[in-house]
Amino acid sequence: MDPLAGLLDGPRAKGAFLLRMVMEPPWSVRVEDDAPLCLMCVTGGETWIAPGTGAPVLLRPGDIAVVRGPEPYTVADDPGTPPRALIGPEGDCTTLTGEPLDQSMRLGVRTWGNAPDGGTTVLVGTYRLDGEVGRRLLDALPGFLHLPADAWHCPLMPFLDEEIARDEPGQSAVLDRVLDLLLISAVRAWFSRPGAEPPAWYRAMGDPVVGRALRLLQDDPAHPWTVASLAARTGASRAALARRFTALVGEPPMAYLTGWRLALAADLLRGTDATVESVARQVGYSGAFALSAAFKRVRGLSPQEHRAGV
Repeated sequence: MDPLAGLLDGPRAKGAFLLRMVMEPPWSVRVEDDAPLCLMCVTGGETWIAPGTGAPVLLRPGDIAVVRGPEPYTVADDPGTPPRALIGPEGDCTTLTGEPLDQSMRLGVRTWGNAPDGGTTVLVGTYRLDGEVGRRLLDALPGFLHLPADAWHCPLMPFLDEEIARDEPGQSAVLDRVLDLLLISAVRAWFSRPGAEPPAWYRAMGDPVVGRALRLLQDDPAHPWTVASLAARTGASRAALARRFTALVGEPPMAYLTGWRLALAADLLRGTDATVESVARQVGYSGAFALSAAFKRVRGLSPQEHRAGV
């Protein structure tokens, strides 16, 4: 498994909220949809994004922004333009006083805005549920990231621009997969840019011993790993592996494995209807009781409570 594969295996959009926003100034949209992650690609004009914290950022054609939820943020033609629309959970759009705007601003299939020929066009893709984006990926990203057009090259943006307004059988599944690929491309470019500060475990992937250990754990989390068996597979002594792994990753090998197993289990619990017993065995626990004990100890709630969104 390459350095990003384990991290990026999580994105699996399911009926994601995708649209083309077409606007003419003045305009400003306040987003309070509680979604875990949103991608915005500017294909025409200029757009300002004011994240929950930090200064507003200007996006130009070819730029992409990734915003982590659930903190609200504002998208506008100018930072000084007051919000005129509010996006709530499930993508519902209203005025700030609650009057619905969904129908009056609908411009066609997955197209929305205040002017059919508006000078600003933004492609918006929103993951609705936490389980669609692995927690390890969310934790690795800042609250807001911006990739200018000259910092990355991705042919998926024009493809998404072409596909987003099509109304054909299976189109939602096509768009879900394009959104996943676009997210993966953006994250890869973000971690690869000059001066990037990726998480410690990502940097550790370049180490010949620790990188191999990480790939073994990610490839086969259900294996009954011990530090000794992991050391034997990496050609290092047990003490040397434990010391080197902890120094580079920031936690011991078995602690990392526990976190990885529970991250996988959390996504399976939210994303499938598999029983807790089945999930436990898929990620390396002897049964439901063992998984429940680990889940409660590390995450503070039971697998059933996590699945129910408590």
